[in-house]
Amino acid sequence: MKTKKTWFITGAGRGFGLNITEAVLKSGDNVVATVRKNPEALADRLGNNPNLHVVVLDTTDEIQATEAAASGISKFGQIDVLVNNAGYGLLSAVEEATSKEVFDNFNVNVFGVLNVTRAILPYMREKRSGHLINISSIGGLSAYFGWGVYGASKFAIEGITEGLAMELAPLGIHATVVAPGFFRTDFLDQSSLTRTENVIEDYSETVGEMRKFATTANKKQPGDPEKLAAAFIKLAASENPPVHLPLGTDTLQRFREKTKKFEDDITNWYDTIVSTDHDDTKE
Repeated sequence: MKTKKTWFITGAGRGFGLNITEAVLKSGDNVVATVRKNPEALADRLGNNPNLHVVVLDTTDEIQATEAAASGISKFGQIDVLVNNAGYGLLSAVEEATSKEVFDNFNVNVFGVLNVTRAILPYMREKRSGHLINISSIGGLSAYFGWGVYGASKFAIEGITEGLAMELAPLGIHATVVAPGFFRTDFLDQSSLTRTENVIEDYSETVGEMRKFATTANKKQPGDPEKLAAAFIKLAASENPPVHLPLGTDTLQRFREKTKKFEDDITNWYDTIVSTDHDDTKE
């Protein structure tokens, strides 16, 4: 018999968050779904399911994150799976992005994740069980021109999750970072993607081409969001989940290309790499 779990999913109003929320409710589990505004609209959209509890949460507000976690516990008594999904893209050359644009992107994509994680983990530590799932990106495994700042925020999520996985394992809590490729969500819509007003012509052949690609590729991406949601259900049910889970053949190919280039760099620079140790460390 399936044990009923309670999920806490941020950014549940659209995109991956909505897809995962729908799949979890269909599976019979509970969901604490967070949205920035209009919680009634999401509840209505999902048929006012009795297993659904919608709360308002701006993840950059640490106090609000603590209150949202407490509200979920009050409603369902436990939180077994945390999905840190809320985030948005920033399409820009690294030099083009202003300090405010960079901060705002990191504030949601990194600091917001940390706020929610700190709010939820005390309940998981008390039970000595749970699964923390952070959503990264193909850009968090390998950089693209035009996505340097956004990718850096997702590189941070990769590292944070690796650290969490090691720290939480002795406490019976799992941590996984999921890196989706290009999926047919609203990620490339204006609702999820910010483009800098500052455009430097010298980057027209790189970032400029990426801006054109982002427009033409919207709604034509290879990934199926419903299949991604099914993968999350399988992931949360696993007794031995991975720390890293890339999703999509495009992500897998990109990562393998990166590791191949990394190995080539090591081969070509091996003598220099090993020459920097103190002499007294050599056998």
